Amino acid sequence: MYHRKETKPTDGELEILRILWQKKKASVREVYEIISETKDCGYTTTLKLMQIMYEKKLVTRNTDSKTHIYQPKVSRESLQKNLLGKIIDNVFEGSSTSLIMRALGENKPSPDELDQIQELLNRLKEEKNQ
Repeated sequence: MYHRKETKPTDGELEILRILWQKKKASVREVYEIISETKDCGYTTTLKLMQIMYEKKLVTRNTDSKTHIYQPKVSRESLQKNLLGKIIDNVFEGSSTSLIMRALGENKPSPDELDQIQELLNRLKEEKNQ
């Protein structure tokens, strides 16, 4: 599990985590090939980033074969929750409302997203009234 006191992932590490969350597990070569489709990045840079991520306990590494296989150690949900908590605390002075108002004002939600938001608000109101 990811904890707030741990070092937050860099943008490059987040990109690798997104790949690993999607694939469940991958070698450095597989991750490198996906990243290199959209940006100029060297294999050794990808390798070094993944080694650092292993040291930070963001990923696990299976060394049973010649090719090391990496898996995410932190879940997407856990990381989102903790990074969002830091943003709310540090940027929005603890105000979830300010964060939500800013997010909805800057990024216009689709009608489907608005329906999902409304469902969440209704559920939260029901829980509060019980």
